[in-house]
Amino acid sequence: MSAFVADGPLPGEETGEEAEIDRRARQLDAIPRPLSLAEAEALAGCFGPDDGYGLAWTMAHLIETAPGPVPTSAPAPGGGAHARIHRWAVAAGLVAEGSEAVARGGGDGGAFPA
Repeated sequence: MSAFVADGPLPGEETGEEAEIDRRARQLDAIPRPLSLAEAEALAGCFGPDDGYGLAWTMAHLIETAPGPVPTSAPAPGGGAHARIHRWAVAAGLVAEGSEAVARGGGDGGAFPA
């Protein structure tokens, strides 16, 4: 989890190298489930400019394993796939709308392990 978050947002489909996409996919696959709220919030900050060859959806499904909605800021205007996924996650109750929102449920405010 820490390595994935430290690598930052997913690369875009037009700029990402195949080796980089494969490496990030392996990192996501290695993240234990379910996520804590802290892990889900950190992961929510790693969306890239598009679907990232499906990795954005893998991230959304990982976030879904957290015990409650994750407070996130809205994507930038014209955020492409990130904006679509964010709208879907808000509608599904997985993320709280707006950066001022407070996560409900779970009571998990701890940090994620290294």
